[in-house]
Amino acid sequence: MQKMKLFSLLTFVFIYQAGFSKIVFPAIIGDNMVLQRQSMAPLWGTANKNAAISIQTSWDKKIYKTKAAADGKWNIALSTPAAGGPYTISFNDGDMITLKNILIGEVWLCSGQSNMEMPLKGFKNQPILNSNDIAANAENPNIRMFILEKALSRIPLDTCKGSWTESNAATSKQFSAVGFQFAQMLQEKLKVPVGVIGTYWGGTPIQAWMDAGSLKSYPEMKVPVPGDTAKLSPNAPTSLYNAMINPVVGYGLKGFLWYQGESNVGNYMIYEKLMNSMVGEWRRLWKNDSLSFYFAEIAPYAYGADTARKSAYLRESQLNAANSIPNAGMAVTMDVGTQRGIHPPDKTTVSKRLLYLALAKTYHRPGIVYSGPVYKSMKKDGDKINIDFNFAENGVTAFGKDLSNFEIAGADRIFYPATAKITNSGVTIQSDKVKEPVAVRYGFKDWVVGDLYNVEGMPASSFRTDDW
Repeated sequence: MQKMKLFSLLTFVFIYQAGFSKIVFPAIIGDNMVLQRQSMAPLWGTANKNAAISIQTSWDKKIYKTKAAADGKWNIALSTPAAGGPYTISFNDGDMITLKNILIGEVWLCSGQSNMEMPLKGFKNQPILNSNDIAANAENPNIRMFILEKALSRIPLDTCKGSWTESNAATSKQFSAVGFQFAQMLQEKLKVPVGVIGTYWGGTPIQAWMDAGSLKSYPEMKVPVPGDTAKLSPNAPTSLYNAMINPVVGYGLKGFLWYQGESNVGNYMIYEKLMNSMVGEWRRLWKNDSLSFYFAEIAPYAYGADTARKSAYLRESQLNAANSIPNAGMAVTMDVGTQRGIHPPDKTTVSKRLLYLALAKTYHRPGIVYSGPVYKSMKKDGDKINIDFNFAENGVTAFGKDLSNFEIAGADRIFYPATAKITNSGVTIQSDKVKEPVAVRYGFKDWVVGDLYNVEGMPASSFRTDDW
């Protein structure tokens, strides 16, 4: 009996050690993945401690060698070609493991709250415009998607749940409508494979997506303590970074797409600073200061009296962040909101505007306009104020309609609806109720339908000339 127990124990130990000796990858590294082209693409995992590992890539037959550390962790960076596939990567630590159907192309990470999460199939009773047509054209093995399963953690995690899938009508419907259409359009323009990583959670604030290091300057943000047994909320600072960003930190990317802000309307005062902190830390963690960061403005929506105009201040913070964060840009959404729905159905327009940013600023395609008019300066002229704009070289337009979203105020700081006329140099604003104007605002309220564009059809965000 004693011998039988000893035999069983030894058998268990052997099986355990044999299982442990095999190379194990985090979920983000696997079959069907896309590696960033023309880069040193990082791969990592675990193996038996001190194990020698050889790696061979099918695209150039090159052999790489690395060694697992005493804790079993290993990492390597592989040189990737211009684009192509499918390829294989073979790993050998005594046993051979081969990752298959790998493409080399462009990789983007998509994150944020519900307007990024909203899948191509839509939410319950909340549609995505033209979703069936988009899905019907989604069959494309050169587009790959990875969705991180929702998770929370008080400490940074090394892996997550998820897998890479090829694009078709069924898989595309599960992915972010904004992220998928961006990938679809980018793949069509660049003619190379595109991979998109989806990590998002509706109703969450920016601080949940930030790591502890980037929150050190915000003592009001209470970071959960490791070991605490209280229920963890997805709104808690670092909770989503730890479980849904850290597991993919370091994976080769071209840039980030971000759609978030609705849950920070109440603390718009520090949102620009929070965005700067998050983006700076993400780039530092990826060890790449050149990673592009493009984001969608929160769309106009009738939030209610308790948040009156706060969303306009949040949009202002976003616009300021687009100007203060290097290699960043904002897709304006002033004309695609819905008054009674915080999830606008037109995600195609948002994806296109993110695409324009990427094509112009990341891929340096000439001739593509990526911004609408941005307030430059004002000049008083009697009872009128003249506004000039950047990003309006060929002028501005309302496409045949009257401009209806301007307001004007005097020294009493009371704003009145204003008449706005397009001129050769910009827009002239006036109101019979304000004889000595000092300030102008455009679209500066929760709900509005934007009507000011440059002639290339890119809309202006809401703005104000005052600092009241």
